[in-house]
Amino acid sequence: MKNVYMDYSATTPVKQEVAEAMIPYFTEIFGNPSTLYGPGLKAKEGLENARCQVAGLIGAEPREIFFTSCGTEADNWVLEGVADAFSKKGNHIITTKIEHHAILHTCQYLEKHGIEVTYLDVDSEGFVDPADFEAAIRSTTILASIMMVNNEIGTLQPIKELAAIAKAHGILFHTDAVQALGNFPIDVNDLGVDFISMSAHKIYGPKGVGALYKRAGIQIPSFVHGGAQERKKRAGTENTAGIVGFGKAAELAGKNLEEHHRHADSLRRMLWDRLSSEVPDVSLNGPADFTRRHPGNLNVSFSYVEGEAILLLLDSFGISVTTGSACSSGSLGTSHVLNAIDVPVTRANGAIRFTTGDFTTEEDIEYVVETVKKVIGRLRELSPVTGEEGW
Repeated sequence: MKNVYMDYSATTPVKQEVAEAMIPYFTEIFGNPSTLYGPGLKAKEGLENARCQVAGLIGAEPREIFFTSCGTEADNWVLEGVADAFSKKGNHIITTKIEHHAILHTCQYLEKHGIEVTYLDVDSEGFVDPADFEAAIRSTTILASIMMVNNEIGTLQPIKELAAIAKAHGILFHTDAVQALGNFPIDVNDLGVDFISMSAHKIYGPKGVGALYKRAGIQIPSFVHGGAQERKKRAGTENTAGIVGFGKAAELAGKNLEEHHRHADSLRRMLWDRLSSEVPDVSLNGPADFTRRHPGNLNVSFSYVEGEAILLLLDSFGISVTTGSACSSGSLGTSHVLNAIDVPVTRANGAIRFTTGDFTTEEDIEYVVETVKKVIGRLRELSPVTGEEGW
């Protein structure tokens, strides 16, 4: 049986070059980077080199990069940190209804502690209207957090325009760029953002390591207390091998950005062209203009069948995809993102997210299309409904 991985937005395999860069930090350069003797100093050197590599990918200064355990931690740190540090200025945060749960659940937590949150609507393709964003700003607004690329439907938000509005009103701007990193050029100074959350395992690096970009001069409290690591902002012995892997992955992502984007996009378009012409009652979720969405993202709905059934049958044929909440494959229920863009239940229940990546081939696409046709055909034969009225 052929195995085809089509879920690169969930996680990516660690590239060989990344693994090779990490190995010495498990075996030879194993010193604690906080120590002052030779082995520790060598580990520290690797860590700081990685900081430069990550900073280089987004046009930042190395001193503006703080390593975390993941993108979720970086999201939590920004929201809770700004709420604490700027409490005398205000208690209002603006976000959207289609954010990752790392943002939404943190906002819900903050609401229990006196923070007011505005959850912006989006249009049918998942885009924020800059006018709606500006209208939501209050005198008490201290932060806006709007993700750069949506993890489920791939929508690429107009972050530069939104950040400029925030700056004009004197509020801080954060973007979760976990899905954007390595897929689009990012320059923090061009974008005008104050904070960016990142994760290594989305760009062919290891799991368990992320980073926060914090613009120099902005002060928020430590998120993890204890030692003096990360310039006294994030305590705990550093995951040196993981950080080195993140750095190498960032370096490769910067070098391969154009080719990666072209490859993922061309195969995504091939997949959509085949599915839309060969499978009845399939519809696209998210931007129809593929230049305005993640290059590998294809979120589609197959009417009259359940997404979970599609996922399980595709898995039995060796094809890995995602349905429902894109970072929680074990959860059931309609996606909050599809709800927010008003996808009807007949489509939302049959939503599947395919994502192509660096190791996807044309042969993979051919196998996926032919298998999807069989799976959808079989499930519709078993379905008790054949149209909208019976669902």
